[in-house]
Order: sequence, then structure tokens, then C-alpha cells
Amino acid sequence: MKVDVLDIQGKKVGTTELPAWIFEAPIKQDLMHQALVRQLANARLGTHKTKTRSEVSGGGRKPWRQKGTGRARHGSRRSPIWVGGGRAHAPRPRKYTQDMPRKMRRAALRSALSVKAAQNEVIVLDELAIERPKTKDMVTLLERLVGESSALILLAEANEAVEKSVSNLQEAKTLRANYLNIRDLLGYDRLIMPLSALDIIQSYLGDGGGS
Repeated sequence: MKVDVLDIQGKKVGTTELPAWIFEAPIKQDLMHQALVRQLANARLGTHKTKTRSEVSGGGRKPWRQKGTGRARHGSRRSPIWVGGGRAHAPRPRKYTQDMPRKMRRAALRSALSVKAAQNEVIVLDELAIERPKTKDMVTLLERLVGESSALILLAEANEAVEKSVSNLQEAKTLRANYLNIRDLLGYDRLIMPLSALDIIQSYLGDGGGS
């Protein structure tokens, strides 16, 4: 698949061939969904907890005698039906992590990249370099490249000027190419990457079919 290579002004400066084994891979929606659910689940802390009747303070004696008061019988103020009592079936700390073989995770990424490429949502730059961090300049650059669409910007390596310029923008995000993930890929309308980031992606996803 051939795509145009643009400069930061949005002008065509050449073309490049996107690797077919990455950008024209079989699109497996169920695999992408599984990878996304796994990533979201693994991001959950699982630290939620409330106290059961054995953990709350109070109680220790019967509130009133069993019979003769005209009131319902009770054995402890710790009961879940009392104000200040414990919680019934309370949430407990747990792990939400899910396993998924690396081969399947990489296949899901290739599927997502293939979807982006098929819908002409991949923008390749010759290079992405700005002189100093400035949000206003980055807004102008993104308007030239993607209009009002949101954008995920892949970087081959740390680029403080670009990262700081994007950090305050809600509709854009920078990401190192070797941290490419399904959630960010599917969460933004356009994918912007310089040629150097494309090389990282090929290395990251494996040689000639991935692993």
C-alpha cells in the first residue's frame, strides 16, 4: 500500500510503501475487542472494599431482649439492615487482570492498523520536529493535517518539544511507537507518524508477520 509522505506544512514530499503484513492484515474484530477488553481490565486497580458486619465497630451485645418489647428481634447493631452496620455481599479487593498471548496481541494491533489504513486515517510525515514547545503552533499543525479530527501522534523517541506542545490538547496525544496499544489506536480518529516511527512499528510487531 503506497501512501503520500507529507511535511509538517501538509505538503506532499514523496511516497512510501506501508508494509502489507502490518497495514493490510486480516481484520479480526473479535480479536481487537478481546485485546481492548483485556487492556481496560488490566488498568483497573481492584482496590475497592467496604466493611462487612464482622469488621465494623459496635455491637457485641444484643440491642434488646428477644421477646416482650413489641419490636422486631435483633442480635447485633452490626447487621447490614442497621445504619452504620456492615455491608452485605461487600466488594472486596481483587485482580481484574486478563492474560492474552503476545502473538494474539500483535495480531490485534495489525488488525487495528489495517482498519486505519483502509479508511485513509494514517498520515505519514517525513519528520516531526518543532523548534520549541508551543501549544498554539501544534494546534495549527494538527488543523493542517487532520482538520477537526482527533489524532494519535507516534514518536520514534523522546521529543520534549512535541510532547509538551500536545500535552494540553484534549483531542491529541503523543505516544512512543514501541508503546503502541489497541486502546489508543481505536480511541483516536487519525494516526500521525513520521517515517522513523514507522520503522519502530515494523520492529515492534515482528519481522514479516510478527510474533
